[in-house]
Amino acid sequence: MSRAILRLLLACLLSVPLLATGSAHARTAQARIAKVTLAVATLSDVQVRLDWPAGSPQGTLELRAGRVEAADLGYSYRNVTWRCPLSRDRDRWHCEGDVRSGNSRPLRLALDLGPARVDARLGQGGGALAMQRLSASPDLTRLDLTRVPVAWAQALLARAWPQGRIKAGTATGRLDVLAPAKAPLRVSGPLNLQGLAFDTADGTVAGENIGAQLEIDSEIAATTRVGVQGQLHGGEMLFGNAYLALQQRRVDLTVHAEQHDGGGWELPKLAWNDRGVLRVDARAALDPQMQLRTLDLQAHSANLAPLRDGYLTGFLGMAGLGELQLGGAADARVRIERGELREADFDLDSVVVDDPRGRFRFDGLDGDVRFSSSATRESELRWGGGALHGLAFGAARLPLRSSDGVLQLTQPTSMSLLGGRAGIDHLQIKPPAAGKGLEIRFGLELEQLDVAQLSTALGWPAFTGELTGHIPEAHYADDRLDFEGGLAMQIFGGTVQVSSLAMERPFGVAPTLSSDIAFDNIDLESLTGVLGFGTITGKLDGRIADLRLVDWQAVAFTSYLQTDADAAKAAGVRQRVSQRAVQDLSSVSDASFVSGLQSQLIGFFDDFGYREIGIACRLVDEVCQMEGLGSAGPGFIIVEGSGLPRLSVVGFNRRVDWPTLLERLVAASSGDVKPVFE
Repeated sequence: MSRAILRLLLACLLSVPLLATGSAHARTAQARIAKVTLAVATLSDVQVRLDWPAGSPQGTLELRAGRVEAADLGYSYRNVTWRCPLSRDRDRWHCEGDVRSGNSRPLRLALDLGPARVDARLGQGGGALAMQRLSASPDLTRLDLTRVPVAWAQALLARAWPQGRIKAGTATGRLDVLAPAKAPLRVSGPLNLQGLAFDTADGTVAGENIGAQLEIDSEIAATTRVGVQGQLHGGEMLFGNAYLALQQRRVDLTVHAEQHDGGGWELPKLAWNDRGVLRVDARAALDPQMQLRTLDLQAHSANLAPLRDGYLTGFLGMAGLGELQLGGAADARVRIERGELREADFDLDSVVVDDPRGRFRFDGLDGDVRFSSSATRESELRWGGGALHGLAFGAARLPLRSSDGVLQLTQPTSMSLLGGRAGIDHLQIKPPAAGKGLEIRFGLELEQLDVAQLSTALGWPAFTGELTGHIPEAHYADDRLDFEGGLAMQIFGGTVQVSSLAMERPFGVAPTLSSDIAFDNIDLESLTGVLGFGTITGKLDGRIADLRLVDWQAVAFTSYLQTDADAAKAAGVRQRVSQRAVQDLSSVSDASFVSGLQSQLIGFFDDFGYREIGIACRLVDEVCQMEGLGSAGPGFIIVEGSGLPRLSVVGFNRRVDWPTLLERLVAASSGDVKPVFE
């Protein structure tokens, strides 16, 4: 507790000549003092009582102070009491006893007072604070600390950082406290901290199990100056979203800080050297609430691999990238003014960025990125290759220019992707400013991507065809990515159009995708052959509206698929459905065969003619609300037969559990189904 400083002040009080002249033969001596002013504190309503029985080798000293104030150190106490047996050995006085402030836990204070020096020792548990003052240098007090609880310095910390709270830790070292009458109070010396823990009430700043060997040099006055130099080791620290884990590494630290009239803090020098991992040299300014106002920072990492666990897990975790793997080297310079980014330079050397969850990977990132909120800056970023959600892409070069606070691509660029090309025709990046977050705009061109390679990469059935599309404008803001325009796939002799495409948290936790998908003139024989879903010949149209995927799993959509007799006729394609396909349809949708012939004759036919096939599903809360071509009593028609034998398929369960439906689709593709006759 900060009582350590208080007890030192009480020891100083005992050097008042009133007590030094007390007679050992007097039975009782008392004194009342309205105010005692010392170099670093003021004591008010002071009462001193000395009881010394005649002929006794010692007496009893009791000292009370109604109030003790040490404004420069931030301490204030009421009802302070110290009671001890007082004895004399030649020209030195000795007194040791418990000292209390109100109802707080007592500390043990021992005092040795002589004409040339004053020695005091304050202890509690295994911690002790020893003090020494020499008459020859009355302005200087030396403090020796042995496992002193750092919490004793809480009041001093509160003066510099009102929101900070010390939770644990001990301090060992030697501090010199110089308190001249006409100069600032100065505290200096070596300090060894063990098990330091601190936090703030809102939890935005915290530290646990921190060790340090520091050299302290500070002045406390209207302008407070603090200098700290030494090493930190072990422990964890949190500053907003920045989480630092030093583990067993030793970090060289230098801090110079100034505070004027109790306002914010200026940090003209801040040096951090985590050898082999990260070196930072910076200047900064904090407002009175300890929020960052300005920052000028230079950083270098010769090896990015350990940077994630040591420094980046807080930021990466918020984006769902806590397992991101890094490699290579990088340099950075950042300047922030009034809380907004003004300048940023990043130099990359053979950097690798790899998401183990397979969402993205960049290999051989090289070059530089230069941003300025006012000047025009040119730069260029390159990579050797990579992958996006398992889709490998080739090398690319991005020439960049920063102008008017926007970083933009100066000319279109492209890279190989799935046997075709993917191009970026424009790119604009706006860093957070004026209360707005990061904003990115770009245009995307896809040319003749091989759907077969896409299907293999995504684990789809062996679809074939080409994917071509143009997204004239994509906009990322507030962790949401919206696409204008759409994509078109030429697949199975028809077209698949994707529109209204948007993503939330594209690289974060539980990414969400929404879109509308339209099918036109799809060749059913090719489609069912790939799906292993029996054989159906004809043409298919359809739509999946309001599709929503969360973590790439469907949670909502409204779909309707229906055959197109006119398109089939124009293409000269007969509309036939195999018995296996009928079985699969009935199994998946809880449907039954319905035939005008006796059911036992169905097995003699390999396929059947149909007039129309249609099925719909509206997915909400993991339940598929099923519909078909129309009603058939309590059921709905899925396949309307044509010709002889005339066979129809009717579904009777309009509410199907979505996970169960998926299981049935998998079973149907493997042929593990049985027909149901009615």
